[in-house]
Amino acid sequence: MNKMKIDHIGYLVKNIGKAKSVFCALGFQPVSEVCRDEYRDVDICFLEKDGYTIELVSPFSDDSVVADLIKKVKNMPYHICYEVSDLSSGIADLRKEGFVPIGEPAPAPAFGMRRVCFLQSARIGMIELLESGKE
Repeated sequence: MNKMKIDHIGYLVKNIGKAKSVFCALGFQPVSEVCRDEYRDVDICFLEKDGYTIELVSPFSDDSVVADLIKKVKNMPYHICYEVSDLSSGIADLRKEGFVPIGEPAPAPAFGMRRVCFLQSARIGMIELLESGKE
């Protein structure tokens, strides 16, 4: 199996500004400005504390990929993102473990247009694969 390094925990939030304020009060520091992802209709902001990175994800339209999810679950952590050296083989490896891709790999503005792919497991929920930033 492809080596998978945890990159961040994704938090689904209704209001990115309010959530950011609470996480800052908990000692997190912003490491990015809010980035608008037009592919997925979400706003994204990254924060760090003690070597951990969280990604705040907030829908900005009813067409957002997470619009229905936020109506059901409200504010909560909802995915772990793993960085992989080869996105295609990472997806293939996870398929063997019962994961099902949710859409095709697509560029992510919050990651300098590196591709990501979300996958779902009936046993653990959703994860995200991020292709490594090969220099």
